[in-house]
Amino acid sequence: MTGEEIDRSVRQELMSLPKTLAIDVARNLVMVAQLLDEDPERAYGYARVALRLASRVAAVREAAGFAAYGVEKYSEALTEFRAARRMSGAVDLWPIMADCERGIGRPERALAMAGEPEVRQLDKAGQVEMRLVAAGARRDLGQAEAAVVTLQSQELASTAVHPWTARLRYAYADALLAVGREQDAREWFAKTVEADSGGTTNAADRLAEIDGVEFVDALDPDADEPGEE
Repeated sequence: MTGEEIDRSVRQELMSLPKTLAIDVARNLVMVAQLLDEDPERAYGYARVALRLASRVAAVREAAGFAAYGVEKYSEALTEFRAARRMSGAVDLWPIMADCERGIGRPERALAMAGEPEVRQLDKAGQVEMRLVAAGARRDLGQAEAAVVTLQSQELASTAVHPWTARLRYAYADALLAVGREQDAREWFAKTVEADSGGTTNAADRLAEIDGVEFVDALDPDADEPGEE
């Protein structure tokens, strides 16, 4: 691990630091990126080291925010995201900041953020993410029908497949199921499966559950023998 593996834009931010310090910070940030999904606790540890070394670098504060978010330290994550946004002026963290508000237990604040001017500055992926957060906030508040309506959009109706398509369709199917619209939910779980080539959701399992299909592990010693009830 040399630190050279880090994104070029982050490397440029680190150029404001002494060379040896920049290398140390870069190495820690690379480890955060590599471990964030598979071992969030270790990623959080590396992020804390990077933060201790270079707390005035926006990329470091952002990485610390994602690491804290990964271990459900939502208040801490929100603090780091706010600092990163203040330093960089970027608006792309707005949806995850709103989701942190949900994690803290403030869904009303997340909904308020969904109506702020910053949302119009987001790219399409960011706007979809904001819609997902807003729908989640509606469900947090017990407004299940409103969550369904929130997710209805041109992006949902589109037949084109984007990186966010499967997650949007899945959220809509799950929202439909929450209000008792099982057949509609089945249709949208099926549409999710079509878009989810990377297996980012468990839509196939949810679809099988609705259809009453049960999968049995053939190697499971506790599974019934063929012919057994």
